[in-house]
Amino acid sequence: MVTTTVAAAALPGLATAQTADKDEPINVSAERISGRPDREVHLDKNVEIVQGTTVIESDRATYNILNDEVDASGNIRMRRMGDRYTGDELRMRIDSGEGYVTNPTYHLQTNNGQGKAERIDFQSQDEAVVEDGTYSTCEMPDPDWYLKSSRLQLDKERDTGFATGTVVYFKGVPILGTPAMSFPLSDARKSGVLPPTIGATSTGGLEVTVPYYFNIAPNRDLTLYPKVISKRGLQLGAEMRYLGQTYSGETRVEYLPSDRETKTDRYAWSSLHTQTFAPAWTLAWNLNGASDDRYPDDFASTITASKQRLLTRDMSLTYGSSFWSATLRASNYQVLQDPIAPISRPYDRLPQLALHAERQDFNGWDLAADVEATRFWHPSNLVGDPTYAQPSLYYPRVGDRLVVNPRLSYPIIHPGYFITPKLSLHATSYSLENRAAGAPGSLSRAVPTASIDTGLIFERDASLFGNAVTQTLEPRLFYVYTPYRDQNNFPLFDTGLTDFSYAQLFSENRFVGHDRISDANQLTAAVVSRFLDQSGTELARVAVGQRYYFSDQNVALPGVLNSQTKSDLLLAAAGKVSRTISVEGNMQYSQSLSKMVRDNYGVRWQPGPMRVLNLQYRRDISNLASPLEQLDLSAQWPIAQRWYGVGRINYSLRNDQPANANVGNRIGKVAEALLGFEYKADCWILRLVAQRTPTSSNTATTGFFLQLELNGLSRIGSNPLEALRKNIPGYQMINQPNGGEFR
Repeated sequence: MVTTTVAAAALPGLATAQTADKDEPINVSAERISGRPDREVHLDKNVEIVQGTTVIESDRATYNILNDEVDASGNIRMRRMGDRYTGDELRMRIDSGEGYVTNPTYHLQTNNGQGKAERIDFQSQDEAVVEDGTYSTCEMPDPDWYLKSSRLQLDKERDTGFATGTVVYFKGVPILGTPAMSFPLSDARKSGVLPPTIGATSTGGLEVTVPYYFNIAPNRDLTLYPKVISKRGLQLGAEMRYLGQTYSGETRVEYLPSDRETKTDRYAWSSLHTQTFAPAWTLAWNLNGASDDRYPDDFASTITASKQRLLTRDMSLTYGSSFWSATLRASNYQVLQDPIAPISRPYDRLPQLALHAERQDFNGWDLAADVEATRFWHPSNLVGDPTYAQPSLYYPRVGDRLVVNPRLSYPIIHPGYFITPKLSLHATSYSLENRAAGAPGSLSRAVPTASIDTGLIFERDASLFGNAVTQTLEPRLFYVYTPYRDQNNFPLFDTGLTDFSYAQLFSENRFVGHDRISDANQLTAAVVSRFLDQSGTELARVAVGQRYYFSDQNVALPGVLNSQTKSDLLLAAAGKVSRTISVEGNMQYSQSLSKMVRDNYGVRWQPGPMRVLNLQYRRDISNLASPLEQLDLSAQWPIAQRWYGVGRINYSLRNDQPANANVGNRIGKVAEALLGFEYKADCWILRLVAQRTPTSSNTATTGFFLQLELNGLSRIGSNPLEALRKNIPGYQMINQPNGGEFR
């Protein structure tokens, strides 16, 4: 073996990828070397030519020193920038990377892309053209899938591949043919036709979408997605996304001209935008709309989600500084009515001006104040209770409201205890138009509130499932006094009774909104115990709380009476039973009824990647007119070698509609369901999923998803991943690293 070092000709304009190698010497070795070392060297047997990261091996080679060019033949093996090539003959300019190799195979390091061809022409260190070749991310020589192309351009600098005259084969069967297609050589985004998605729903029939993606800029893109819906026609859609240092947003539009079922034009749109102006101004909007009430029923998988029937249209302009902020807002709503369970349309705010000021630890005091001026308007006389056929006492068509709410507190916080006394005033005035006959045109009230929040914190060393932990005991008392003010003549623009919960036990007002301020002479007593590991992470928590009323609650909503001496008892617990099992439970016990009125329990078992089992039980009989009792089971689990099962069933143990008009019994039914399978091969994934989604109180849509994911190329078919993530808490994609194996 003879080894020597030669100097390459110094030529300008070397490729960027080769910059690190251009000053490296060229080392050549072979069993026999002949020629002139200053012009041309002939190499024979076990030839190796090395410069930096470029290595060429062959049986025979000639190296032209003046042109820095290699001609090689016989068992070609080349490595450069981590990529590998084989072939019969090779010609290569070392400095520029230009050349060719005949009858080659190739393997790209970045994405495991590989294939074979009649010839590869290297146009630079980063660009190559594959003639009459194949491409796949599966291992050769017999890949499960590959694309065959008459001409395939691979551009590593732009991270794209572009193929012409292309057919995609899966298991030897052609599944997709196209005159031209492009794909990324990594996970980077790029413009081009995306693979078609194919699915089916019970309301639309067969659905085929062929999207086109425009990668306009690194922070902007546009997707056009025409969709053929067999029962309805051609739906046109577009989605625009953008992101900047001071702004972000997305806009989506769908349009179906002359729906074959309804004989009308159908459309939906949505737009989200947030933008910050120097130094402290922020503009935001959330706009949504649809052509008709039936849109979410007929197109459940598009813009208007199946359960979204109240479409918001909101715009705001905010100024914020260190201690105060101001927001000007205008908002209204479109209601997509459910014919079985009508929805009341909220009031429009046209406009609303809100001021907020806050200063913490000002000589030990916390100061805060809110001022809000709002003009409420409703397009019809039917507001709230549908029995109101004319403007009512509680629901005038037009009204102005001014709210002033200053607050003052003095927190005393120490490691073992805290005491927070607080004073506040809620002053409100109204000017009403289009009101009921005899109703006052102007109203005002001022309601003071005093409260004190205090608690203790004890700690001790303990043991939990054999592990050393720190256990805390945190008793807490919260007292509120608010005098009674008669509010029976006040309107209800945006106010309702808050949902009773553990957090609401420590709220001063049991109403949400400013139209009702509850009178209160009450004390909340609660205690929490936590178990913390050595790092401070909470392993388990148990809490119990109850509110005690020392006087009757006189402020109420129409038709709602409150004459309790104490609230329901709330209990909550959550924690990790082991490294793989976590549990939680919440209970609301009515002592007056001597039974649970609301409770839910859940357990999650997650012993490893791609293995999760969730079981939840929910019951709510606080409202006897519409009781709720559900069992929810969801899972992702390996069921055989490379096969995974995914599923969820939400079963209603009580049906809101009687089974028989003469019999009051209730029967159960499946509310929501999802069932599917995933198969993980080395270089592709197959997903088959069926989903039943409720679209209104008495209708549901069934959809079918079939997706073939070819690693490194694209996903072909309809995408079920969003449905899997939403329906199965803890779901993981089976092609994630360190997961997906069957044990």
